Amino acid sequence: MKIGLLSDTHSKKGRSQKIIDHLAAEGAEFLIHAGDIVKPEMLQQLKASGLRYIAVYGNNDAALHEYHEKYNLVQEPHYFKLGGVNFKLMHLPFYLNADAEVILFGHTHVFECDFKNNTLFLNPGEACARDKPFSSCAMLDITDNTFTVTHYLRAVGTDIFDERHYSFERS
Repeated sequence: MKIGLLSDTHSKKGRSQKIIDHLAAEGAEFLIHAGDIVKPEMLQQLKASGLRYIAVYGNNDAALHEYHEKYNLVQEPHYFKLGGVNFKLMHLPFYLNADAEVILFGHTHVFECDFKNNTLFLNPGEACARDKPFSSCAMLDITDNTFTVTHYLRAVGTDIFDERHYSFERS
């Protein structure tokens, strides 16, 4: 199963749409937004993608509470199962104990991909390109034996995504 990951869109709707389109074109079957969505337009983009999705509230998302019932928004930490794998989703990296197979978070605006004691810790980085001159997102490909992470980077002003790959054996 291929899961597209994005975080920290911070109301940059053009950048978030390019990321959603790219993840869909790369075969994402599900989208996960790790918070700091900021504007309801980003939630509409997720919904309009036609893919199943989930998004967690970030520290800048209080104004989105009125949309809680309209979109698939959850509070942190949120536990769920997808593709036979247990996930924990949060925005703030406060709940980083290894109590799920995959721990997804945002907030830091820095891509992180670390596999410790059979747990994958993953932050897709910032989609908004606020702190860096590029947008960042990731794809998690789950098989019975591996987690494969592709980190995508798109320089602002271009349509080309560079990619880096990481693979981890599941036990």
